[in-house]
Amino acid sequence: MIETTPIKVGDIEIGGTAPFALITGPCQLESLEHARMMAGRIAEACAETGTRFIFKASYDKANRSSLSTQRGLGMDEGLTILDKIRGEFGCPVLTDVHDAHQCAPAGEVVDVIQIPAFLCRQTDLLLAAGETGRAINVKKGQFLAPWDMGNVAEKIASTGNTRIMLCDRGTSFGYNTLVSDFRGLPVMARTGYPVVFDATHSVQQPGGQGTTSGGQREFAPVLARAAVAVGVSALFIETHEAPDTAPSDGPNMIPVDKMKALIGQLRQIDDLTKAQPEIDLAT
Repeated sequence: MIETTPIKVGDIEIGGTAPFALITGPCQLESLEHARMMAGRIAEACAETGTRFIFKASYDKANRSSLSTQRGLGMDEGLTILDKIRGEFGCPVLTDVHDAHQCAPAGEVVDVIQIPAFLCRQTDLLLAAGETGRAINVKKGQFLAPWDMGNVAEKIASTGNTRIMLCDRGTSFGYNTLVSDFRGLPVMARTGYPVVFDATHSVQQPGGQGTTSGGQREFAPVLARAAVAVGVSALFIETHEAPDTAPSDGPNMIPVDKMKALIGQLRQIDDLTKAQPEIDLAT
């Protein structure tokens, strides 16, 4: 298993020997009613195994492939919805930020601020996020080596905030293609911070459909199982009731009616992995 120092998000322990936490929800906020429906169905999918989840949804998709694609509801309405989901379901909530000025208002509502992969080296953004005191999930840029994430974490930690998670979402490999190098997960864990694996964005095909991104959702469960076998602290899996008609990232999202079976498989692997001592080949 991967050795990391646990952090707390709400009452969820993430890292160490704790069972994996699940960061999940639709890619983009659509309405309060939709968010409520999704949070309810996710809670049902997690209930049998007692899996703890953080509800994730974005109020603004600022890095869409094309100007013509939907960006979302905007920060004010989006944060209002996330605040209601947090209160009604008793789960932590997470959303992305894209500019330093968004961090403080987002930090007043959400439990986890997420730094998009494309922005993981933006110093002002990282510092502003760290200064909120909220947990930070920072995605490794598709263009970065896993060992480069130590510098990213140091920027956030310089604010005094060490509630940091490092998230892998695949690495660029040619055009419109990502690959997952599972050696990178224990490499990032050498920082001591919990490591998250983003199973659904790792099967994304950026810009693969011209004005939108493509994806191969059939491989997301495969990668999720592999990451849990490595011993990650959390999994990021976007889900939707009708992915093929979702406003963003549909091709790589998991249908929500498949989540219960997937979570059950993943928890069995997680339990086995975290019961095993790491084999030290240096001695």
